[in-house]
Amino acid sequence: MAELWFSKDVYINAAPVFVNNAVQSFVYAGSVASLGYLHTTSKSITNLYLTKPFYKQSSELVQSALKAQAGVSYTFLNKILNLTIGGDAKLSDKIDFGATAGLDHLIKKQFSNNDVLVVDPSFYAYAGTQNFSNTYTKKKAGVLIFPGGTEQVTENVKQFNILAYEISVPLVYVKGKWMALVTPSYIIPQNLVTVPNRPDLSETGQSMFYASAGIKYSF
Repeated sequence: MAELWFSKDVYINAAPVFVNNAVQSFVYAGSVASLGYLHTTSKSITNLYLTKPFYKQSSELVQSALKAQAGVSYTFLNKILNLTIGGDAKLSDKIDFGATAGLDHLIKKQFSNNDVLVVDPSFYAYAGTQNFSNTYTKKKAGVLIFPGGTEQVTENVKQFNILAYEISVPLVYVKGKWMALVTPSYIIPQNLVTVPNRPDLSETGQSMFYASAGIKYSF
């Protein structure tokens, strides 16, 4: 990722996305760019952002359906627990809305050589809209001596549900202009959309441990 700050609050960044698995070996899938406003005080953090993905048409990544995303979050800071609330809108073939709520406790250790270690145990809940179709059989009333019948009815349904819970422990080590970041996480999906006897049309998901890592250098 490359990131440029126009001021202490306004930034823009961009990152290429590559896919590496048993079928594809580091294949370029597209790029993602973001424009944001991040303002920090001793009592709060305000974050507004606009994200625009540029995926290749041939990309099979699920997130390649996303055309744009805008969001905002606000964090209340204190010495015991930080509280974060936020919301976003995602544009694909429809507009979906999301919400985030989280708690974290920041632990900071500064060493004699001015290196800094930050540990931030966190718990987050994610919610959002789900779009799916619901098909059922409806009984039609008869008229006089003529018996009623049945018909299949399909409705498009949009619901706002809890989508996942996540526990994570971000670790950040800062040495001069270098920063190392590691975030082990455990995510628990909720309210998966399922179709009886149709696994091909159902969402699949299970609780999973994963980790992300990176190195950052500031000029």
